[in-house]
Amino acid sequence: MRGHHLAAYNFGLHVDDYESPRVEGFRLRGPLNFEAASRAEGYVGRSGYDDVPGPESWGEKVYPRFIAGSGFDDAPSSLSLWADLESLMAFTYNGVHADALKYARNWNQKQAWPSLVLWWVPDGLRPVWADGAERLEYLHDNGPTPRAFTFKVAFCPDGNPLAIDRERVKARAAHNAAGQEDLLAAVKTLKA
Repeated sequence: MRGHHLAAYNFGLHVDDYESPRVEGFRLRGPLNFEAASRAEGYVGRSGYDDVPGPESWGEKVYPRFIAGSGFDDAPSSLSLWADLESLMAFTYNGVHADALKYARNWNQKQAWPSLVLWWVPDGLRPVWADGAERLEYLHDNGPTPRAFTFKVAFCPDGNPLAIDRERVKARAAHNAAGQEDLLAAVKTLKA
C-alpha cells in the first residue's frame, strides 16, 4: 500500500529445545527461509537477533504472554516488513517457506493463539519486537481489526477491508520460484 509497509510478526513454541533433534528440521531450514525471503519480490527487510550474525535486531527481543509457563525463555519468532499483503502471501504459501509449513506440526506445539499478526507501518518506520508481541496479544484478545489482522481478515492502512488480489499472489509466487530453485532443491534434502 502506497506510503506504508506491511509488518508481520509470528510466534510459536517448539516441542523441545532449539538444539534438540526433534526440531532439527526447523533449525536447518531457518537460513534457507531467510534467504528465500530476501530474494522474494516485495520483501523489505527483517529483524535479526541479538548475538546472531546477520541483520541488526529491531529492538530488544520481547515475547507475547503466551510464553509464560512454557518452560522456555526463548521461542521461534520473526519480525519482517513487506511491500504488500500479496508479496507476503506469495512467500508464505509457496516455495521454501511452504515446504517448512508442511512439517511445522513436527516442530511446534499446537497453540491456542494466532501464530501470525499483520499491521501497517508508515514508510521509513520499522516495528520493534515489542510491537509484534503486543499486536499478537491484541489479535488474540480482540480478533482481526485494522490494528492487528490476518490473511483471512485483512485491512488497508486507512482501516477499510482489504480484498486480496489472488492473481497478483500467483504472479509474485511464479516470479519468486525462478529465484528460489537452488534453495528449494537444498530444502528437499533436509530432514523433516
